[in-house]
Amino acid sequence: MKRVLTYIKPYLIFCLLAQLFMVGEVSMDLIQPGMMSTIVDDGVLGLSTGGVGDLNLVLSMGLRMILCVVAGGACGILAGLFSNLASQNFSNDVRKDCFRKVMHLSFSQTDQFSTGSLVTRITNDVTQVQNIVPSLTRGGVRALVFFIGGIYCMLRLSVSFGVVIACALPFIIATVVYFLYKVTPIFALLQKKLDRVNSIMQENVSGARVVKAYVQERREARRFGQANQELVDTQLKALIFFACMSPIMNIVMNIAVVAIIYVGGIEVQAGTTTPGNVMAAITYSSQILNSITSMAMIFQNLTRGMASARRLEEVLDVTPVIQDGQGGTPTVPGQVEFRNVSFAYPSAGDTVLHDINLTIHPGETLGIMGATGSGKSSLVNLIPRFYDPTEGAVLVGGVDVKDYSLSDLRDKISIALQKSELFRGTIGDNIAIGRPEAGQEDLEAAADTAQATEFILQKSQGFDTPVAEKGMSLSGGQKQRIAISRAVLKGAEILIFDDSTSALDLKTEADLYAALRRDAPDVTKIIIAQRVASVKGADRIAILEGGTIIACAPHEELLRTCPVYQDIYNSQLKGSEQHG
Repeated sequence: MKRVLTYIKPYLIFCLLAQLFMVGEVSMDLIQPGMMSTIVDDGVLGLSTGGVGDLNLVLSMGLRMILCVVAGGACGILAGLFSNLASQNFSNDVRKDCFRKVMHLSFSQTDQFSTGSLVTRITNDVTQVQNIVPSLTRGGVRALVFFIGGIYCMLRLSVSFGVVIACALPFIIATVVYFLYKVTPIFALLQKKLDRVNSIMQENVSGARVVKAYVQERREARRFGQANQELVDTQLKALIFFACMSPIMNIVMNIAVVAIIYVGGIEVQAGTTTPGNVMAAITYSSQILNSITSMAMIFQNLTRGMASARRLEEVLDVTPVIQDGQGGTPTVPGQVEFRNVSFAYPSAGDTVLHDINLTIHPGETLGIMGATGSGKSSLVNLIPRFYDPTEGAVLVGGVDVKDYSLSDLRDKISIALQKSELFRGTIGDNIAIGRPEAGQEDLEAAADTAQATEFILQKSQGFDTPVAEKGMSLSGGQKQRIAISRAVLKGAEILIFDDSTSALDLKTEADLYAALRRDAPDVTKIIIAQRVASVKGADRIAILEGGTIIACAPHEELLRTCPVYQDIYNSQLKGSEQHG
């Protein structure tokens, strides 16, 4: 909670002004019952003038009350303005820092939180913490001033009225404490249930095509309904507690008002107080007891906000596993080297890569093949430090990747993935993500290399064609070619294709690699593929099996010496060649 509250420091002046104006508003409210007492006793009943009312007094006091209402309203507006300035700026800073921290988390840490939970934290949890600011700066000050000021004003009227309130307070305070004690643990559970709802929602929106293709709408609706019902049940439990609290407090408050009327009636008959004072006391008692109810709601917001603040601090306080190095000077630009590298994912105990030793020379094209689960993607994920090896070292340009700053390292690398991630915007925007300053000629040149120009220009708006969320308006092959264009445009010295041509036909793929050899001869290319045709023209092909490189040689040599590669080749190409 302390970490989150530090974000309010730049806006303390707004909080202070909100509190001052709120004191002004409440002060105007506290003055009015006394004015009303004067109107009743002297203006209407004429107690000080022998039973003769004074219309001029009624009018003058009425005018003063109107001025107090106007002044109080102006103070209330200003209190709301400054309170909202503080809360909105505060939440804006918290939300941006949380998002910035999420962007720097390693993949293993993101997986631990889950996407749905991170969405809940940056949206709902920030909102809950944001609500603390107006609750304290406006609601808290209002309730406290009403409570203290009301008691003071009531004691000035009659000590007996103060005794009545003193008798009622323990019951109200006990009620508030009991219900807050019961409801506090529910709020933390409530946020976890909301995490679950958001996770299922995110999965189904992103995987809508799979759900529809397998006619699983009913199953997913049941799954969402169950998670949503758990959320509703948890929320209801909290609301039921507060629903029970309010009537109990109202009963105590009404009993206190009846007691004040009874005591006031006795004192009026005894001549120790006046009817106007009794009316004022009733108003003050309502203000005092309502202030306690307001405090209960403030404590509710505070309790829920504290639960959310702890969840936000889990994000803000986490230290990214992948940290910047001290800086390194490349000695062999474009070279990638694996030295005795082994790797296991943090969330799993099994080692995925075993004692990998491999050097990829500058400007070389290396193909990587192997069965599903052999460690191909895991191997290339170590180059840009998406993960760090558990043993050994990965070197880029002759420097350990851990010695680079992350931005310097990743500037040297372009990646195109099998699952092409596209963003809302235009086709041109998506291609230029890695190089925003690129001109139209550069976009067109990258698209030419990626064999994307033809389909882009066929669209009515060309490079300005809008892209739907996740590229749903494009085919798989079109998305892959846009992703490849993006990787080519970046102009990095190392280019990684992680099965990024799987949706392309063989001719388009062949034209792409021919264009890369022509347009980027000095770029080091690493191509993960399932098809022999994709890597057949590479300088060397590394064969992975069980997380180990069992062979690394040109295509012709592998055909002679590597049984695994022979099997792959025979299953894919030999039969078709003989048939041809």
